[in-house]
Amino acid sequence: MSTTSKTGSDKTPAARPAEGGDEQELGAAGSQLSTAPREEAPNLPALGVVGWIRWFWRQLTSMRVALVLLLLLSLGAIPGSLIPQEGIDATKVAAFREDHDLLAPVYDKLGLFHVYSSVWFSAIYILLFVSLIGCIVPRTWQFVGQLRGRPPGAPRRLTRLPAYTTWRTGAEPEQVREAALALLKKRRFRAHTVGDAVAAEKGYLREAGNLAFHVALIAMLIAFAWGQLFKYEGNKLILEGDGFSNTLTQYDDFKSGNLFDPDHDLSPFSFSLKDFRGTYEATGPNRGTPRIYEAKVVYSEGAYGKDKATTIKVNEPLEVDGSKVYLTAHGYAPIVTVRDGKGNVVMDREATALLPLDANVTSSGAIMVRDGYRNAKGVKEQLGFNAFFLPTYGGEGSAMFSSFPALLNPTLALSAYHGDLGVDAGIPKSIYQLDRTNMKEFKGADGKLFKQLLKPGETMTLPGGAGTVTFEGVQEWANFQVTRQPASGWALGGAVVAILGLAGSLFIQRRRVWVRAVEGPDGVTVVEMAGLGRSESAKVPEELGDLAGILYERAPGAPDPETPEPPVVPAEGAEK
Repeated sequence: MSTTSKTGSDKTPAARPAEGGDEQELGAAGSQLSTAPREEAPNLPALGVVGWIRWFWRQLTSMRVALVLLLLLSLGAIPGSLIPQEGIDATKVAAFREDHDLLAPVYDKLGLFHVYSSVWFSAIYILLFVSLIGCIVPRTWQFVGQLRGRPPGAPRRLTRLPAYTTWRTGAEPEQVREAALALLKKRRFRAHTVGDAVAAEKGYLREAGNLAFHVALIAMLIAFAWGQLFKYEGNKLILEGDGFSNTLTQYDDFKSGNLFDPDHDLSPFSFSLKDFRGTYEATGPNRGTPRIYEAKVVYSEGAYGKDKATTIKVNEPLEVDGSKVYLTAHGYAPIVTVRDGKGNVVMDREATALLPLDANVTSSGAIMVRDGYRNAKGVKEQLGFNAFFLPTYGGEGSAMFSSFPALLNPTLALSAYHGDLGVDAGIPKSIYQLDRTNMKEFKGADGKLFKQLLKPGETMTLPGGAGTVTFEGVQEWANFQVTRQPASGWALGGAVVAILGLAGSLFIQRRRVWVRAVEGPDGVTVVEMAGLGRSESAKVPEELGDLAGILYERAPGAPDPETPEPPVVPAEGAEK
């Protein structure tokens, strides 16, 4: 190897004052370094509209801005997890507004009660989407160009590369290059001969994985946005024997995306609840835990579809035309018969669903008699009862609770009121809570609120001959959640592709190998092999050593040229 050295004069030229034009150049340089304001600003060229658009596009499509937008999107999602959202639970939002008089108006102005549909969150989402597309498109064309091209030729000095080896062989240079080309192609390198060397490259899947990750990220963003815009979700409580048709008016509560159209996007189907079956652990630490929790239904698709029987279980929903029907809750509906003071039936064996309060299905609610009731004086009134139901009564004294979720000792506790329920005012009210604003208590002989515990078949007689209430039995109900999330399959597929692409970009290394075979000055072929990785890794030297070992077997080494011995000079005075 030849070595080069750099030499220079150890004398430094002496500084001399500027003269003539030099003074002007020094003055201009000094003005550039000075921070003092200039008297006259130079005429800088204006970018113009097109120039500013190009500048903004370059900034937006840079990877730095894409990472910043991704960070902002993550930070923007935090309030959506900590603050109640109107699209998820409007009741909690209303309660938050009542409890926080100062924060609620601020949150309203910032859109923190509907983060994912707010203007600022949508702006970040759209900018991130555009930024990713701007990053990916140029890189994709560049990658396509690399696939269509060939690996570059060998550098002039292979000894400068981090992985290098050489040997001499008696084989011809053409034979060595052909053997190297066949070996590299067998090892799935893209290889070709360039001049006196073979150039090969491998690991294109690294860049392909990187692009796949970003494309999958865009697909996930599109899928999530599409799903949020066109989704719908509703809940329906159904008594045994009753049915449901997938129309907007049938739902107890319903929420949807901004672009959802109920006239076209609701899947046409219907079903009826035939029987709910629930069994529970009777003993042990898991007492009360459900063992069987399923609803037997009969459903039909479309307006004239045939009835089909199926069973809906927890995490095993019914899928109909892109919609899924989940079983989410279960409870009991006491059946009561109400008569007025003259014995006229004003509520005939009607079941009223009560909402469970705990794991043992202790339930509460309201039973309302809206029409047909007349009091002892013959005046039309409405009746209301605060109802408290215990599937397995375990109360002692004034405490009432259920000790087991099954119907082992059903008990109904009622407290009675009469007056105006407020249901005819046109104002929405909860059917599970009694509005006692315009109601009066039925009072017992002790002057206190009249209430009574009833077993199935027992009757409560209202004071003053106002009527009777008979506890006829219990009917079960189940709550179903009907959801449709468009593009959820695309989102899942994008997530899988993103994981695979990220794994490929992390674990696959792109590297190049060159094999040069030339004839040396002594007529013996000199073989040089070198490797270069896109990033530092111990894999490149190991792989190069493996390839060199195989190629050495096909082009074995030749002995080094012998150094000729110096001639023997006879010493002075030696005998001839």
